[in-house]
Amino acid sequence: MVKASSNRVTALLEAHGAGDPTALDQLLPLVYEEMRALASRAFRSAGAAHTLQPTAVVHEAWMKLAGGLSRVNDRAHFLAVASRAMRQVLTDHARGVRAAKRGERCKGITLSEALDGQDSATVDLVTLDDSLDRLGRLRPRHARVVELRFFGGLTIAEAAKALDVCPATVESDWAMARAWLRRELRAG
Repeated sequence: MVKASSNRVTALLEAHGAGDPTALDQLLPLVYEEMRALASRAFRSAGAAHTLQPTAVVHEAWMKLAGGLSRVNDRAHFLAVASRAMRQVLTDHARGVRAAKRGERCKGITLSEALDGQDSATVDLVTLDDSLDRLGRLRPRHARVVELRFFGGLTIAEAAKALDVCPATVESDWAMARAWLRRELRAG
């Protein structure tokens, strides 16, 4: 995946924040493919039964983001905010599918893709979202690390920058959050 130029994204976000009406039009093409790749990664294992496409996730996330980007500082911050928007889009869709099927379980994502490649249990996005909400009440930064890494596709360094902590802190939070979620999802 080719990452958008950090300096160009930051400059456009600053221009938008300063009131430039053309900045968002220039920003979308820079981040579109990256956002689409992140959306693809978020439900790679959902299989043919999954009805939502990466393009739809990006469009829905962009609609959520567009009105609030004047407060976004740089590329890492943008990806952090975009990861939350994508999580909301994916989870809202999964909840809608679940409701439409009157309680049937949605096709899940594998826990290994959601966390770290060491577990093959399947979990649906709604269950993962509910577990992240519980983790967020106990350890907000840990839940945010999972959101940034899984839904946003950020590296350890990018997540550290977005959270304004050192990379070692993100690595520690990531390890703890994966272990907590693994236990939580097995119990559910």
